[in-house]
Parts: sequence; C-alpha cells; structure tokens
Amino acid sequence: MNFLSLIEAKRDGQVLSAAQLREIMAGVAAGRLPDYQLASFLMAVFFRGLNPAETAALTLAMRDSGDVLQFPQDPRPLVDKHSTGGVGDKVSLPLAPLLACLGFRVPMISGRGLGITGGTLDKLDAIPGMQTRLSAKRIVAIVQEVGCVICGQTDRMVPADQKLYALRDVTGTVPSIPLIVASILSKKLAENLDALVLDVKFGAAAFMPTKTAARKLAKAMVQLGCRCGTNTRALLTDMNTPLGRAAGNWLEVKEAVACLTPRRAGARWDASSITADSTNTPDRLSLADLRELTLACAAHLLVQTRRARDFAAAYRRAADCLDSGQPRRKWDEMLAAQGADLDAFHRQLARDHTAPVVVELKATRTGFVTRCDARLWGEVIRDLGGGRLTKESVVHYDVGVDHLAKPGDAVRAGDVLARIHARSPKQAETARRRLRAAFAIAEKPGRRTPLIAEIITR
Repeated sequence: MNFLSLIEAKRDGQVLSAAQLREIMAGVAAGRLPDYQLASFLMAVFFRGLNPAETAALTLAMRDSGDVLQFPQDPRPLVDKHSTGGVGDKVSLPLAPLLACLGFRVPMISGRGLGITGGTLDKLDAIPGMQTRLSAKRIVAIVQEVGCVICGQTDRMVPADQKLYALRDVTGTVPSIPLIVASILSKKLAENLDALVLDVKFGAAAFMPTKTAARKLAKAMVQLGCRCGTNTRALLTDMNTPLGRAAGNWLEVKEAVACLTPRRAGARWDASSITADSTNTPDRLSLADLRELTLACAAHLLVQTRRARDFAAAYRRAADCLDSGQPRRKWDEMLAAQGADLDAFHRQLARDHTAPVVVELKATRTGFVTRCDARLWGEVIRDLGGGRLTKESVVHYDVGVDHLAKPGDAVRAGDVLARIHARSPKQAETARRRLRAAFAIAEKPGRRTPLIAEIITR
C-alpha cells in the first residue's frame, strides 16, 4: 500500500474505495503506519470529509480490524445504548439490568471519562472488586448466563479505533462527524447487535453545544447504523443541567441503585431509600429525569425489536418491570458475575458518604431554581479529582456532588442546594465558592424545557 498517495487523494477531495479504507485500517491495527502519516490522513478527512459510502466502509473496516463478539443462537435480541456523554449521566447502570429483565441480551461495551464527561467504567471501578476488563469469551458467557454485562472493549476489539482515537485527541480532529460516527459505531457493531439506541446530548456540558449540531450527528449515526444492518435510532437530550441529583463516580452508582430500588407503596420515586436524611424534602430528591431517560431508552428498544406495539405500551411495560424489583436483583447478579464483592458493596451503599469531607452549599434567598449549570458542575467535579485532565490522571471515586437542586425546585433561604464531597476542607471550600455561580434563583419558576427534545429514526 502506498499510504502517501491515499493521503494525497483525500487531501485533494477524492473518494476512497472500501478496499482502500480496509487496507488503511488493517495497517493501523498492525502498527505498520507511522503516526505522522496517520495524523495527516486524519486532518485530510477533517477538512475534506467522507461521503456516506466512505463513512460506512471506514466504520466496517474499523470494526473488522479486530475481534467481533460471536453469540449463539438465542431468541433474546442483542441490544445496547450509547451516550455521547454528559454530567451525571448514569443511565447505562440501571438500563442494562432493566433490559435483561425485559428479555434482551445486553453486551454493553463502555468507556472511561475524559474532561468533564463521566465514564461508565470509572463509575463501576468505584464498586469493590468489580472487574470491567474481560475477555471476549467471558463477555459472551456473562451475557448468555445473566443477560447483561457492562465492560470495556478488549485489546483485540476494534484496535484501529483505539489508535485513531488517541491521535484524534492530539491532532485537533475530534470534531469530524465522519470520524465520530465511525469511532462510535465500529465499537457497537462489533457487538453484533440487533438494535441500538443513541443518546445524543446537546447543551452547555455536551460535546455538541447546539441542538442543530446534535441532530446532524444523530442523523449520521442513525443512517449508518441502519445501513450496516443494526436497527438504530437516537434521542436528542438536554445537557444544560446535570442528569439526576448526583454527579461523581461513587455517588452516581449509589443513585443508579436508587433508580433500581422499588418504590414503597404510596411513596414518590426518589432516592430516599439510599441517601441519608438531609434538609431536603423527598420532592427535592426526585430522580424523575433519570427514570424518564432510562425508561425511554428501554421503550424504544422494545419498539425497535418489535417486542411492543407502540411506544406508550413499551414505556408502561418498562416502568412496571423497573418497579417490580427484578432489575435491582439482576444488577447484583451482574456485579457478582463480574467479580464484585457484594457484601462490601452493600456496606458501602449503607454509608451516607465515603469522602473525607462533605460540605453543604446553601441558598441565600427564597425562590425557584432557574439554572443549574452542568458545565461548571462538571469542571468542579473534575478538579476535585472525580475526572481526568489527561488519560493518565488518577481518579478519586468518592468525590462529587449530591442532593442537587434542579431548575423548577422551590427553595427557601438556608436550604441545601447541593452537598460537595471532597478530599480536604480546602478543596471543599474552593468548590463551594465556585459553585455559587452555577445556580440562579428567581421569584418565579422559569419555563421548563423537555429532557428529550427529539427522536431521530431515519
């Protein structure tokens, strides 16, 4: 292969064939192509783009650069969900066991966080003994036995993407939509899925800042997923406000367990059975947005696989299943299969907090919360040690925020707007000073915006 001629061809706006793209990805996976030439190729793609046929060929070539999961024949459809990332986005944790209880197989291959967006694997690493590095054989075995697994990709899965992803991050080519689409879908297609639902976020703390940009990315992924034989649809969701009432790895695990915990008869659906008593009322602990997005993802997959006649019926079925307590038991079953120490996990759940220092941020006036800036929350949690500035950064799993006040909440002067979990009093006070700017409180409640703004099916 004369890779230089292919770089020049793309630089000049020519269309590359599927065979050429397969040859390039095989060279990437084998380590035959130098980084400086790969960087030039990525920049050529960034400026010249790829047409739909090229994007499809690149995606499949990346998928086929390594192992593809092979599952035995089974009446249970293979499904998964992918999120483009946000602050407090813990949907994957309750969704996987819920889907397993709805009769699906869920080989959920997830990633780690970078910057202000949280990573699913980092959350799972906060669970004592939890193993997320599994062989392909073990992934298949757990999915077949338990119904779901949440783990990282193996070293032999989509190796071309692992190389290109690292280079994109340091060459200024991350925002290329064809490269984003190929990176995301190559990993999901390596799971051999029947259906995939995408959560494409927009807003202050999202990779795509506007709904228009998110829609463009969602449509590209949906069209390509369907073109490659996987029934795919996308939800455009708002990421101007954190999802749920907690952000930070262990605190999000705890909230995910609250989402899976059945409601007491006549009680609101909230986190009160998991979190300790606080100055907040049960209404303020409501996890309605987390529940809504979790159930919406499950309902769409039921419709996509023709397991439900329409979305309304699918949503009711998913809600009944979530409230039955079965997914909560399935969660423990999945954790045990992945090596978690359940006794230690349950002891940790029973504690109010695991961070050395917890301080409260209180309202200075009475009114209604009209803004809770997700980007600022994400930056503060990262700086507390809950996220990464680089891939080598050490993550502290117990830092973060909980008991978060959200837009529309009524507060009185002195009410808790959030609790900050930190490693030292100095860090906690610095975070508290910064986070005052994350909230706006007005005399009247502001206009509520929907969490799910749009559904992309084609």
